[in-house]
Amino acid sequence: MITLNGKQESENFATVTELLEKRGYRREIIVVEINGIIIKKEDYDTTAIKDGDTIEIVHFMGGGSVAFR
Repeated sequence: MITLNGKQESENFATVTELLEKRGYRREIIVVEINGIIIKKEDYDTTAIKDGDTIEIVHFMGGGSVAFR
């Protein structure tokens, strides 16, 4: 069992890439952190997910600033 974005998850994933593909994440707009360590995108294919890991996936959101007059 892993913790994914604060929730217990019973599904097993071999690698970060497998997790992202199964959950429909677009790797170009997210950052993955496992047990407090940010994983480089080039390492997603080879980074194993182990029982007990805590994984956070952070999305980048577009937008702009609000101008006040």
